[in-house]
This record gives sequence, C-alpha cells and structure tokens, in this order.
Amino acid sequence: MTAVYSPTRIYAKYWIETAFPVEAAAAVMAGEQSAGTFVRVEGETDELRAAHGAAVESIELLDAVTSPSLPGAGKPKDASQWQRAHVELSWPIANMGPSLPNLIATVAGNLFELKQFSGLRLLDVTLPPAFLDRYQGPQFGVAGTRRLTGVPQRPLVGTIIKPSVGLSPAATAVHVDKLAAGGIDFIKDDELQADGPHCPIKDRIQTVMDVINRHAQTAGRKVMFAFNITGEIDEMLHRHDLVHAAGGTCVMVSLNSIGLPALVALRRHSQLPIHAHRNGWGLYSRSPFIGISYIAYQKFYRLAGIDHAHCNGLANKFCEDDASVIASARECLKPMFQVPGRGCEIMPVFSSGQTVRQVPGTWQALNSTDLIFAAGGGIMAHPGGISAGVRALHQAWEAALTNTPLETCAQSSPELREALETFK
Repeated sequence: MTAVYSPTRIYAKYWIETAFPVEAAAAVMAGEQSAGTFVRVEGETDELRAAHGAAVESIELLDAVTSPSLPGAGKPKDASQWQRAHVELSWPIANMGPSLPNLIATVAGNLFELKQFSGLRLLDVTLPPAFLDRYQGPQFGVAGTRRLTGVPQRPLVGTIIKPSVGLSPAATAVHVDKLAAGGIDFIKDDELQADGPHCPIKDRIQTVMDVINRHAQTAGRKVMFAFNITGEIDEMLHRHDLVHAAGGTCVMVSLNSIGLPALVALRRHSQLPIHAHRNGWGLYSRSPFIGISYIAYQKFYRLAGIDHAHCNGLANKFCEDDASVIASARECLKPMFQVPGRGCEIMPVFSSGQTVRQVPGTWQALNSTDLIFAAGGGIMAHPGGISAGVRALHQAWEAALTNTPLETCAQSSPELREALETFK
C-alpha cells in the first residue's frame, strides 16, 4: 500500500543498527534532530514538542548481528546483539522552511554521530511541494538536452576528454574534431580539468567551440560539450557566460566541491544545462554501514537545478554493483513531485569503464533510452582511432535497441568488431 504523506511534512527513511531497544533509539534520533536534547530543558513544553518534534512514522525490524559494524557506539551492559531496522522519521516543514542547506542539517546532521548507533544510513527523502516555491529544479532535463543535441529518441553517445589533464586547449580541440567527425553526441571535460595554467578554460572554450560550431554548420546539429566550470561562485558564473557567448550548450560542476548553495546560485544564473559530476561520492556510499544513499543524495541536487547526473555504469571500474547503478538511474527519471511539469526528472549518465560490451545490459536493465552513455577509454582506446570508437558505440546501441546480438551486428560493422576484440 502506498504511504500517504502530509504536504506540510518532510519524511526521511534510514537503515540503522543499534544495541539499544530500537524504539528508544528511534526516539533519540527524532529528539536530536528536532525539539529535544539529552535532557528535557526549560521551555520544552508538551505543546512545543507536539508542534515541532520529529515523529517516528514507522519501524521495520531486520536482521541482528553479534558485533557492531562501526566503532565508538555505546551499548547497554547486558546487550549481546545489535539490531538492524528501517526507520522513517518526519518533521514539520515549519522547523526549517523550504531551505536545502537546513534540510540537510535536519535529515543528515548529527544523527551519524549518536552513540546509540553502530550503523546509520539515510536511504530516501520525500519533500513537500513547498520546496518548488523556492527552488527552480532542472531547467532543461531530458527534453531540453535532446532538443539541444538534436537526438530525439535514442541514447546520447558521449565521452570524456582523455588524458584527463595535460592536454593544451589546441590538443583538446584536435580530440573534439575527431569525435565530432565520428558522430559523437556529447563530450565532457574530465572533472580534474578545470582552469589550470596548462589549459586555461577561456582558451579551451574558444578553441573547442570553434571546432564544434564548424561541424554544426555541416552536420545540422551541435555536439554538446560540458565544460568544467567548477570554482568559486563568481568564477563559475563568469565561466558560464564565456561558454554561452561562444555558442556552447552545457556546463559541468563537481557537486561535492561546490555544495548546494553554490549550485543554486549557478542555476539561477544559468542559461545552459548543468551537468553534475558526483566525484567524491564514495565518501558517502562505499560503507554499507554509514552514509547517504544516492536515491536521497540526488534529490537534493535535482531540486537545486542539475539536468544530468552521473550514476556510474554496469560492470564499472569502481566498487558499485549493477543493481545500485540501475536503481540510481531509474530514480533520476522518476518524478520527485506530483506536480505537472515540475517533477524534476533529469537524465542519468552512465560512465566509468564503459565500452560497447555494457550497452546491451544497460538497455535491458533500464528499459529507457533517456540516458547519456559516456565512454572515455572505450572510445579513445579503439584501435581504429577516435572516430571508429564513436561509430562502434553507435553500432552497439543500434544492435541493442533492435535486440540484435553484438556479435551478429559486428559481422557487418568493422568498428564494432574491432571494439569487441579490444574490450574483452
């Protein structure tokens, strides 16, 4: 049965592990993050607690273990096991108003340090539509990205400039020229390439856009290049303007470097899609016993205004498993709010060690073409060169979307055949 949520409350789901009675531990969570503290204080009336205290909405007991998963947790003297559970809390929006920074302090603040817990993860959040009165959400999303790239239906085939750093603006433009000639849809700077002295962003924007604009005149559509404008707020706004003036159609930022308020400022200023890179994400996700799930994390940034979000990829070079990757991608395409035209859906980006071999599985698992499939080495390392690497990925997607085995398609597609032989 679908839960019925109040439009004036914020809801958050957690996984917890505790040696204390679960009901008591959940009550500590609720008190710590709202009107209570470790002792009752003057002014903490029953009326105040009723109006502003967090509520424990539900508790679902899970398994139990015989040792704590994280150090530093307390336990009753007679405790012999640590119970795991799912807990849902809710807060009145009146506690903090529709404020993303203060929302984070509420649903993902001191909870992680409480002695009652030897494990705690924020799994999901459900926000009231009042947040839409303050925050703009994505400006372009899936439909706008398709319009700007001229790709109405199929997945966008993309790549990352490699080597990540070290290339000059001119050398970067040479790569872009080959990629555009091969039919690429989307290119992004690596997150490590920003505005270093070996490749100043002003020069990189100009040289790259000269190439992209030239190809657009003959191809009839423009390659989308996500320039990494990560920096201080004033730097990002200036760099955005340089991209826009040069005819560019996308900017990129590192979410964990700039934070929510800076992203909100960029979104208010931006006339271009914002491509969100989540580098540093492992800090929140790698331990199963503490952190924030991507399901919750990406909602904060979607509301703040990103249009594309990295979700890793199948059989990726990192530690995230395929089920988590697909769950993250599906969540990006799912409305956050049941408000027509304001669901804040965005385009998921598959990357991290992707080649032609992950294409069929990606299609079968996601069952949507609304995605960017970005392969760095999977294109740049093709034995036939960069253009051949792009064509191989297009051929792989054509095969997947018609349920044709890659090996069958490769018989008449030499670029795909070479890619299959290279990426094993």
